[in-house]
Amino acid sequence: MRHGETDWNAEARLQGQQDIPLNEAGRRQAAEAGHRLAEILPEPDGLPWLVSPLGRTRETAELARKAIGLPPQRYTTDDRLKELTFGDWEGRTWAELRSVDRNMVKARTADKWAYVPPRGESYAMLHDRIALWLKTVTQDQVVVSHGGVARVLMVLLAGKASGQAAEEPIWQGKLLVFRNKTAEWV
Repeated sequence: MRHGETDWNAEARLQGQQDIPLNEAGRRQAAEAGHRLAEILPEPDGLPWLVSPLGRTRETAELARKAIGLPPQRYTTDDRLKELTFGDWEGRTWAELRSVDRNMVKARTADKWAYVPPRGESYAMLHDRIALWLKTVTQDQVVVSHGGVARVLMVLLAGKASGQAAEEPIWQGKLLVFRNKTAEWV
């Protein structure tokens, strides 16, 4: 489950690891995601819930759980599930970045997967972090995290090419279901 919308998402600001809260639309999306989860998973409390420690993901998990009658705080957090950091770019829009340094933005566009923003992290670096976490996973789980993590899991669990995963649409407050080497948004 990707977290619901924040004001920074609505403004197209790069959030990365900034702890930006959900907005009203994001809160609705979180509850809706909980209902969708209950439709596809008859016992959503029968699996462990693992959540990025950032506020927007914790709030999404709590609202989703509450919407389907589960105790809101019954989940575990894991730092490895945090979004990638955009470093010095966090809080800025792409338009702002293009006005400051068009060449850096062009370089990232040319290789979105491997490009490392100043004092930031690439999808390739996030891939390594998530791959280490994935080695510890021994059963199906409900994971509430971020768009970058979803892209990396598309590579690791669904076999998408990294360049393709970097360009895939990522939806706020929706479920990305992995099964049989496929990934499907619901």
